[in-house]
Parts: sequence; C-alpha cells; structure tokens
Amino acid sequence: MAQNVRTIKNRIGNIEDIAQITRAMNAIAMTKVTRMKKRLALVRPYLAELDAYIAELAGRIPPDVEPHPLLTANGEGAVAVAVLNADRGLCGRYKGDLNRKAEELLQEAGADARLIAGGEKARVHFARRGIEPLLVYARTYDQPTAETARRMANELIDAYLRREVGRVVLVSMRFASDLSQRLVVRPYLPLEVAAKRNDALAEPSVAEMLDASIRICLWGRLYAALIETKASEDAIRRQAMRSATDNAEDLITTLTRAYNKARQQAITREIADIIGGAEALRTG
Repeated sequence: MAQNVRTIKNRIGNIEDIAQITRAMNAIAMTKVTRMKKRLALVRPYLAELDAYIAELAGRIPPDVEPHPLLTANGEGAVAVAVLNADRGLCGRYKGDLNRKAEELLQEAGADARLIAGGEKARVHFARRGIEPLLVYARTYDQPTAETARRMANELIDAYLRREVGRVVLVSMRFASDLSQRLVVRPYLPLEVAAKRNDALAEPSVAEMLDASIRICLWGRLYAALIETKASEDAIRRQAMRSATDNAEDLITTLTRAYNKARQQAITREIADIIGGAEALRTG
C-alpha cells in the first residue's frame, strides 16, 4: 500500500512538471500570435493596394505588346507544390493537414509534379516517401522576415523563368482569428491579375514599372503567406498546449483523489494493525 501511495505521488509530481511546461508554451505561443497579428494588420492592406496598382499598370500595356513573362503561362506543364509547414511539432493537426494536402496535389499533378518543401516537418515527411524536392526551406522562416521572403520568392521566380516548372501553387494556412485557421491553396506563379484597361501615360515606361511592381507583389504575397501560416501555427499550438494543460490539471485532480484515498486506506490499515497488536498484548 505504501508503494502505491508513493507511485501516485510521483505521478502527480511528473504531471505537475508537464503542466508547468505546457502552460509556459501556451503563454509563449500567445505572445507570438499577438506579434504576428500586428504584422498581418499592416501587410494585408498593403498587398490589397499593390494588387490594385498592378491591375492598373497591366491595363496600360497595349494589346499588341507581349505580356509580362510572370503574368502568363510559360508553356511548361510541370506543377510545383510549395507547402509552407512547421519546423517544430506540438501544433496539433497543423503539420499533418498541410502535408496531406500537398501530397494530394502532387498526386493529382502527375509524374511531372515538383515539391517545394517549406519547414522541417514537410522535408522529413516527403523524404520518408522518397520524394526529392526541387527546393527546401527547412528552419528558414520560423521568424519570418521580408528578406527571407524576398530570397525565397526570387528562387521561385527564377525556377519559373528557367521553365523548370510551369506553375507554382502555395499550400499554407489562412489566419482568421485565434480560434479559426483554414488551409488554403493559392496560385502563385504565374501571377494572376485582373487587368483594368487604362490608356493613361506613365513615366518611366509602364513595362519597367510593371516588372518592378510584379516582383514586389510576389515578394509581398509570399511574405504574407509566411506570416499567415506562422500565426496559424502558433495559434494552433496555443490551443494544443491549453488543452494539454487542462488535461494535465484534470489528471492531477483525479490522481490527488486516488492518492488521498490510498493514503487514508494506508492510515486505516496501520491503525487497525496497532489496535490488533494492542489487543493481542492485552489478551496474551
């Protein structure tokens, strides 16, 4: 009985340690989500205005001028699936949902499909399946920066212009709120723009302005996708850690009751042994 009491007490101590860790991880994730939400509040309006600006520029290109190479298909059929996943675990359904969707798109695209693995969890998942990625961005954007997004975007643009792939789609998460995140598949290359016809003149040339603006837009879209997906990751991790903490506290309550019951039984047994020994001495 004493051994049982000690075992329960040790389990309670171990679970309290785990609860302390998950509680701290929950607080860290909450801080990260708050930081990412502030960045999203700045990026989203900027991209909306940039899209409108590019639509205006694209509408000023004369019909007889060859379209910009990043706005039109390059003639290749290979599809590149760029999945933006996590580098770390403990984020619930997040990494599994992203990998499954990317795998589904690769199968639909056929033998010419190429993988762009974002995050260590994507790299490991597809390596186990023998899929060789075109590009890998493991442990690259855990703290997303504009420079990181620019470098990644430039590599995707170069692969498209070299005709290594004919289309690039992004598989990532869309952050709606702390409690709502949605997996999304968005076309990335060629850039889809609803051109607004406009014959106004522009200086410098419209073509030069359009080329610079398209690249900025692609950098910005990838930067926003990185922030969206990291905000979603941390929000889901926060939910997972909060659930783990709640479960640990419930288990501690249950084990504490079992400990008190076992301890009471042990005390009762000891009292009974004492009374029995005293009675034996008295009658002996």
